[in-house]
Amino acid sequence: MFASNDFNDLTAEFVRNPSQLIGIPLAIVGAVFLSLGAQFQHRGVQKVEASSGVDARSGLNVGQLKQLLARPSWVLGTLMLGFAIAFQLTALVWSPLIIVQPLGAIALVITAVLNARINKVKLNHASVIAIAACVGGVGLFVTIAALVAGEKAVTDQDLYTILIMLAAVLVLFGLGFVFFRRRSKALFFILAAGIIYGFVATLAKVVINRIMNENFDWLTMLCVVALLAATGIGAYFVQTAYSSGPPDLVIAGLTVVDPMVAVAIGIVVLDEASGAPLWAIIGFAVAGAFAVWGVFQLARHHPQVQP
Repeated sequence: MFASNDFNDLTAEFVRNPSQLIGIPLAIVGAVFLSLGAQFQHRGVQKVEASSGVDARSGLNVGQLKQLLARPSWVLGTLMLGFAIAFQLTALVWSPLIIVQPLGAIALVITAVLNARINKVKLNHASVIAIAACVGGVGLFVTIAALVAGEKAVTDQDLYTILIMLAAVLVLFGLGFVFFRRRSKALFFILAAGIIYGFVATLAKVVINRIMNENFDWLTMLCVVALLAATGIGAYFVQTAYSSGPPDLVIAGLTVVDPMVAVAIGIVVLDEASGAPLWAIIGFAVAGAFAVWGVFQLARHHPQVQP
C-alpha cells in the first residue's frame, strides 16, 4: 500500500513549486509531435526500401540513408521529431525527468490509432491489451518513482559512471549489430534505441542543469558530445526498426524502455530513491515487467508483423 505521507509530500512539493506543472503540457505536445513524426518517418523508410529494391531489415545502407534525405515524408517526420525533442527538453527545464519522460507513452496510443487508420489495419484484441500494458506499466513505474524518488545534485563521479555505462552499452549494441544484424528483428533495434535514448534523456537533463547553473566545463562538453553521438546511433536503430516493424511497435519500445532506463539510472546511479520502502521495490519490478511484457506481446501479435 502507498503511504499517505508519500502522497502528502508529493502534493506539498507541487504546492511549493507549482512551476513544475508547466512541463506536463509541454511534454504532451511533444508526444503528439513524436507520434506524427514516427508515422511520417516510417512511411519514408518504407518508400526508400521499396524504391531501392534492397531489404533494409538488417540495417539501412549509405545509399538508402541518402535517399531518405530526399524523401519529403521522411524530412517532414524528422522536423516533427525535432519539435518533439524541443518540447521535451523545454519540459525538462521546468519539471523532473521522472514526470516528463513517461508522458511520452501518450504517443503510443496516438500512433496506434493513426497507423490503424492510415493503413486500414484493425488492431486485434491482443494488440490492444499489449498497448494498455505498456501504458499502464510505465504509468505505474513512474508514479512509484515520483512518490519515493527525489532529484539530487549530480556529481562529477556520477557523470563518469553514466558515461562509462553509455560507452559499454554502445559497444555492446554495436557488436550485436555487426555480428547478428542479419538475424535481428525489429525488437532488437527497438530495445537498443530505447536503452540508448534513456541515457540521452539523462544526459540532456544534466547538461540543461549545468548550463542553467553556469557550469559549462570540459565534463559538460564531453556529455554534449556523448549525447549527440548516442542520439545519432539511436536514430539509426530507429530507422532500421521502421523497415521491419509498424510505427506503433517502434514507439511502444521507445516510450516503455526509454523512461524506465532513465528512471533506473536516477535510482541506481544518482541514488534518487535511497531508502525506498520494500513495497516500492516490489512495485518497480512488477510495473517494469508488465510494461516490457506489453512490448513483447505487441511485437508478437501486432497484425502488421504477423506472417
